[in-house]
Amino acid sequence: MSQIRALDVSSITKEVARLCQEACTNLPEDVASTLADARDKEESPVGKEVLEQLLENARIAREETMPICQDCGLAVIFADVGQDVHLTGGTLEEAINEGVRQGYEKGYLRKSACHPFTRANTGDNTPAVIHTKLVAGDKVHIYLMPKGGGSENMSKVHLLTPAQGLEGVKEKVLEAVESAGPNPCPPIVVGVAVGGTFDQAAVRAKRTFLRDMGSKNPDPEAAALEDELLEAINKLGIGPAGLGGRTTCLDVFVDIRECHIASLPLAINLQCHAARHKEVVL
Repeated sequence: MSQIRALDVSSITKEVARLCQEACTNLPEDVASTLADARDKEESPVGKEVLEQLLENARIAREETMPICQDCGLAVIFADVGQDVHLTGGTLEEAINEGVRQGYEKGYLRKSACHPFTRANTGDNTPAVIHTKLVAGDKVHIYLMPKGGGSENMSKVHLLTPAQGLEGVKEKVLEAVESAGPNPCPPIVVGVAVGGTFDQAAVRAKRTFLRDMGSKNPDPEAAALEDELLEAINKLGIGPAGLGGRTTCLDVFVDIRECHIASLPLAINLQCHAARHKEVVL
């Protein structure tokens, strides 16, 4: 029988506060290296200059501990909680929100959470967007992703007919990127979830951003679609900052799941060039 491990939620609050500050000021290495590689390959002089400026901006943010972007996003949390963990001292949701509250205040990060109609700001960037999954083990794995409004606003969910199939999926992904143009701050990252249900697809599309840039999808079908979509998107010519060039997209991540025989859900989540994400295991 597995031994139950007690974990005080105060440690979750502390780590979430730290992750908020680090994610908003320190661009992940996989993203920075992908941007540098794109700069070296970019054929457009303007596009190359934009990529160089993005890298310089990331360097200054890291060295000066300043936000990479003025839009410090809503705090999106994926919490994978081991079934052999007993949380003490409060609830997971309360602990995460307190961590976001402290992190955004201590880091002087812009608070963007507001009421949808009055637009009244909550003042502390809570509530966080929390997705919890029960997993094996006695650890809590927390992924934090500050998600900006520009890229989020360009994301799409479609309920395709089964007859539209793979070609319909590819058509909708390209359509989403092309109609978004410069709004999501390209070069972008594209998360695609096919199958499942309406609600599940959207979450899965966003969760794909937790993957490292350039990582290989273990599903051969999804991996082939990622390669095809990346090539097609970069042929659109939108380019860095929407000013033209070969680097419209840094990477495409695809998740394919089974769905109902009458359905073909498709979620397309766009992420900006500052693909911010940090994680910790407790």
